[in-house]
Amino acid sequence: MKQSRFVTFSTATGQGYGVVTEQGIVNLSQRHGQQWPSLREVIAAGALPLLAEEAATLTADLPLTAVTLEIPIPAPEKIICVGVNYPSRNEEYKDGQDAPANPSLFIRFPRSFTGHQQPLQRPAESEQLDYEGEIAIVIGKTGRRIAETDALSHIAALTLCNEGTLRDWVRHAKFNVTQGKNFDHSGSMGPWLVPFVDEVQLADIQLETRVNGEVRQRDRTSRMLFPFRQIISYISTFTTLIPGDIIVTGTPTGAGARFDLPRWLKPGDVVEVEAEGIGLLRNIVADEG
Repeated sequence: MKQSRFVTFSTATGQGYGVVTEQGIVNLSQRHGQQWPSLREVIAAGALPLLAEEAATLTADLPLTAVTLEIPIPAPEKIICVGVNYPSRNEEYKDGQDAPANPSLFIRFPRSFTGHQQPLQRPAESEQLDYEGEIAIVIGKTGRRIAETDALSHIAALTLCNEGTLRDWVRHAKFNVTQGKNFDHSGSMGPWLVPFVDEVQLADIQLETRVNGEVRQRDRTSRMLFPFRQIISYISTFTTLIPGDIIVTGTPTGAGARFDLPRWLKPGDVVEVEAEGIGLLRNIVADEG
């Protein structure tokens, strides 16, 4: 059975949400917006399966060409990112150290992301814009100190992320990477949410990033140093996870910074992040402003 694809979109009249079909978008916000103003509230109510079933019986209200796709969850409380989560990524650091016992984490702000087919912005302050293709999980159920055995039951949906990074700005201070990870619209997320069904869906996804058609990153989730269960359990030790929170789960080796001569993104470059069973996130790089 084909997975439903939930999107947040905007038009000249405002923002909405719906399901993408072969014909266009079934506008669910015009039917349920008073009860659930955004996909965040839909997820909190556990209503994704209900709306997916309803959308399957309806015809499209809007062509895809009539909307702008936004990041799937408007105003999430938290976007938490995992660093160095594939074996080859740890080796890239060439420091002789074994993989760490716990995941490295940092925070991104929603404004640092843009949607599918929207410009990935290179700021005036740096030319060192880099790509990082990743799988993101969206939390569907509140939890604190979640046991690994229960962790997957807290996932509502999956999406894709290009965790764009300004490499020189992650080294502006001694201990953090916040600056280089949060320039406005330097990353992207989408194109849609695919509802989470079961562990098989996550077990061995191929994740690939291409720049201008050239494969730069490729790995499988079965090789992650910190599996999805462990990530959720670990993060929930120190913060309560709530519906709509997003966890970006790490990128494979092959980012532009890791070439002998770094290969930074430049205006006009096309970056595609693709994962089996989730979709394809595509953006063109442009200078900000």
